[in-house]
Amino acid sequence: MSWNLWLLYVSLAAAVIASPGPSALLCVSHAVSHGARKATATIVGGITASMTLMLLSALGLGAVIAASDTLFHAIKWAGAAYLVYLGISTWRGASQPSEATWQTGDDSARRSAEVSPIKPPLESTVRWTALYRRGLMVGIGNPKDLLFFSALFPQFMNPAQPIAGQLLILGTTWMVLDASIMFAYAVCGAQVIGRLGQGGVGRWFQRVTGGAFIAAGGVLATANR
Repeated sequence: MSWNLWLLYVSLAAAVIASPGPSALLCVSHAVSHGARKATATIVGGITASMTLMLLSALGLGAVIAASDTLFHAIKWAGAAYLVYLGISTWRGASQPSEATWQTGDDSARRSAEVSPIKPPLESTVRWTALYRRGLMVGIGNPKDLLFFSALFPQFMNPAQPIAGQLLILGTTWMVLDASIMFAYAVCGAQVIGRLGQGGVGRWFQRVTGGAFIAAGGVLATANR
């Protein structure tokens, strides 16, 4: 792969990843609720999903899905249902106390957490594996991503050169860009919301986030190829 072709791929991949979507929204939501450090589990889950879809595309599953309406719609409906479930859970969580325990016994600290759920807890009770799983499920639940990778990669590969090495370069580049951009989303989003997080802003943010997940699920359910 030439240097110019790689730079073109970097530009295109960065633009696609940076486009706001369910994965970016999930990273921001988890960073707000659990802190940026734990939101890295969500980011790793999303990267795992991207790498899995890339591998499946390289193995030809993207072409199989493109040829099978049943398989395409099965994956699409499963992904849409999970987004709606995630949206309902996020919306309901806005009216409940923060999922956190405090290392101090100060009652005022607990009252502060209830007033401003934007502030990351000192010790979140949510496990890394749960955040990782949510990031993975949101990232892998869209069959269009398989078709996208199946159409994207051949444009940047030379069939006269070893395929494995080119896939490694494309996959690693995507992984680094994905991690960097999603972490920037998580940190910057959490900081901005944190500064606005006075009174009920935190709960409203959770409700808006939940509504956005439900809307994304509806869009995915009604989307065609």
